[in-house]
Amino acid sequence: MKQNPTSEKAFHAVSVSGGKDSTALLLMMLERNMPIDCVLWADTGMEFPEMYRHIARLDQTLFAERGLHITKLKHPKGFEWLMFDEPKTKPTAIQRRVENGLPLTGNGWPGIAVRWCTGQLKTHLISKAVNQIKGKYRALHYVGIAYDERKRCKSEVYPLVEWHITEAQALAYCYAHGYDWDGLYEIYHRCSCWCCPFQRISELRKLRTHHPELWQKLLRMDERAVQMFGTTPLGTFRKGYTVQTLDQRFAEEERST
Repeated sequence: MKQNPTSEKAFHAVSVSGGKDSTALLLMMLERNMPIDCVLWADTGMEFPEMYRHIARLDQTLFAERGLHITKLKHPKGFEWLMFDEPKTKPTAIQRRVENGLPLTGNGWPGIAVRWCTGQLKTHLISKAVNQIKGKYRALHYVGIAYDERKRCKSEVYPLVEWHITEAQALAYCYAHGYDWDGLYEIYHRCSCWCCPFQRISELRKLRTHHPELWQKLLRMDERAVQMFGTTPLGTFRKGYTVQTLDQRFAEEERST
């Protein structure tokens, strides 16, 4: 294949998150014998253990069907380095930190206004890889957005939307093909990073119950955030709550029932 953007033959790149929609997309493309030249996955380092096993199995299927392996993209430092240790370099950021008596490293907990986690650990990595591919080939980028969420579509290729595959249908399709995430979707509404501050309180309650080892790690991370950033937004897990206060709340609920 000639490596230039005007090549007549297209390059087909699929990005997967590991969730039900992108998994269904990849499996359906394989089933329909659609061309696939690479599959990209951004590893945040904060996925559920079940998700890592799911990705490994999906990789085995891809290799058996097409002789390809999933291309793993990962930030060189990771979530906790970004949260606690990344040095601030912009003069304005340094000035704000000094004025507010805050350390000159770390981003603290992600917030609605600054979701650095999604940007640094997912979208930037995928976008960089896709742009590099588009710089070499006439590339098509396939993204697993279900028909329910078609409003999120931008300028890529969205087969699930074209095929009117809903989120429920995508999950049912994966189950029918033997992909069950070791029961993750039977517990959680979504299977993104286990440490996400934006997940529902009910999901956090389930995390404490079903993944106590991850909950303990979340408590340790939160304790460090409070020590570094205090009660500022950077040190607060979510508005009105630290992980510690949630832990106390959930424990009280257990005692009362």
